[in-house]
Amino acid sequence: MESIGVLMTCPMFTYLEDELDKRFKLFRFWTYSEPKHFLSDHSNSIRAVVGSASVGASSDLIESLPKLEIVSSFSVGLDKIDLGKCKEKGIRVSNTPDVLTEDVADLAIGLILSTLRKICESDRYVRSGAWKKGDFKLTTKFSGKSVGIVGLGRIGLAIAKRAEGFSCPISYYSRSEKPNTNYKYYSNILDLAANCQILVVACPLTEETHHIINREVIDKLGPKGVIINIGRGPHIDEPELVSALVEGRLGGAGLDVYEHEPQVPEELFGLDNVVILPHVGSGTWETRKAMADLVVGNIEAHFLNKPLLTPVV
Repeated sequence: MESIGVLMTCPMFTYLEDELDKRFKLFRFWTYSEPKHFLSDHSNSIRAVVGSASVGASSDLIESLPKLEIVSSFSVGLDKIDLGKCKEKGIRVSNTPDVLTEDVADLAIGLILSTLRKICESDRYVRSGAWKKGDFKLTTKFSGKSVGIVGLGRIGLAIAKRAEGFSCPISYYSRSEKPNTNYKYYSNILDLAANCQILVVACPLTEETHHIINREVIDKLGPKGVIINIGRGPHIDEPELVSALVEGRLGGAGLDVYEHEPQVPEELFGLDNVVILPHVGSGTWETRKAMADLVVGNIEAHFLNKPLLTPVV
């Protein structure tokens, strides 16, 4: 398979690059100063694309690669891949579900605890020497708080199970009611927001879920409510979130994703009711290796005429 050209769209994980290099002819797209010239020179030799949560496979990229057969995403999300164009051209698509579920769910609970108990601010308090001048302020309890989850898929369900361990009542919103669960279902996200104290965003990013968290939802959650986002940045109308936090119309937020990554609204930097992370939901060695193995395994399976390990299209 060493003659098969594979295009990696952006830097991802050294282990993944090394494993692809061992098996295929790997092109690192970000290293070329003139991408258009590169594509015109190599378009006929590239048969696979490896994308990520940041840079996937746009319609333009797909159109520029006439020999493209598969897009293997180093991510569970598919919002950076033009699935319609892939279906139209018969291009296979795979992603990395399941292997990152536990890490992302763990981080969601970590964000809840960090936001309510102000763990990051407490750490800064000790490091600054302020503890010598007096005890840290009181914070807010997590156990027993009502948790509403937007999207009860693999990750949403894993978050719910963890929150149950904190004796939290669980409710959720999704396109349809899920079977085999006792969690309370709301068919309207405004009703969910009005009836929970912590709102966790864990749904895929689609046209329907773009800005699903808007001013109305935020106002329903209210000045004691907390929003946790481990989904995608564009799930939230970011200017509305910022203004609600600054004005005190929302109690707090724990964010791992942003609308225009890696840019983060500077207004958030000075707020002590926000915990901000650099999109690290799946960012452990163990999980990233498992994701990389799936990416490589899917590409190998395709070119060996075997079923994909985690097919999407």
